[in-house]
Amino acid sequence: MYPSDIRQKIANNDLLLGTALFSTEPHVAAAIYNGTNPDWVWIDEEHSPFGTESVGMIAVMARQAGIAAVIRVPWNDPAYIKKAYDVGAVGVMVPQVDNPEQAAQAIDYAKYPPIGNRGIAPWFAGTMGLTQDDVIEHANSETVLIIQMESVEAYERVDETLALENFEVLLVGPTDLSASLGIPGQIHSDKVEQIMSDVATKMAGTGKALATTFGDPEDARRWIRAGYRMMNVSSTLALGIQGTSKIYAELREEFDS
Repeated sequence: MYPSDIRQKIANNDLLLGTALFSTEPHVAAAIYNGTNPDWVWIDEEHSPFGTESVGMIAVMARQAGIAAVIRVPWNDPAYIKKAYDVGAVGVMVPQVDNPEQAAQAIDYAKYPPIGNRGIAPWFAGTMGLTQDDVIEHANSETVLIIQMESVEAYERVDETLALENFEVLLVGPTDLSASLGIPGQIHSDKVEQIMSDVATKMAGTGKALATTFGDPEDARRWIRAGYRMMNVSSTLALGIQGTSKIYAELREEFDS
């Protein structure tokens, strides 16, 4: 589907549920897209071994299924950001954006002129039967830039960052935020949760989507209630393993002699 409708969903304050892709295999992606119907999918290039050359097909397949593929790039770098959009990402997530100056750089790298200075060469267009002109016309209005707030510095300057135009989503990363607070891995600590709650208050009425990610669906449910409308809920692999493990435990309890 082109152009993507995720910007309209953000404007409507719709709940946007996503899953982290654990494979770049097209048949795995197809099973997830068709079997779970996410609003968006998280394709990670920051911590996973995936490179841009291996994720283009699953990004295009997501577009064709009406799902917004989000590629998290390794760093706030124009070379990473433009290639992610060019292979078909609807959204690009930029990690560890610590201040409004870095956020402004990401906007410049992510948007076509006159908003930014991203070079024009959309490789995915031909795969979807589009022309370069189609993409040029819609790119700035249909793509999404996701800024990750993952540090105390980023939180202390979040008001300045939120005042910037031309990025659509702020994603709070609880794990790196906990590390920045000196309590690495304690994502449910009062310090982390106080910041997450305060950011939700600050985001109300901005027109931007507030996002985060949790492995436990119950945590996801709690933070959706708190105002996080774009939520990554674990991964299909993890949830499938948990479900299978539970089934095995139940069957062994029932039938083992």
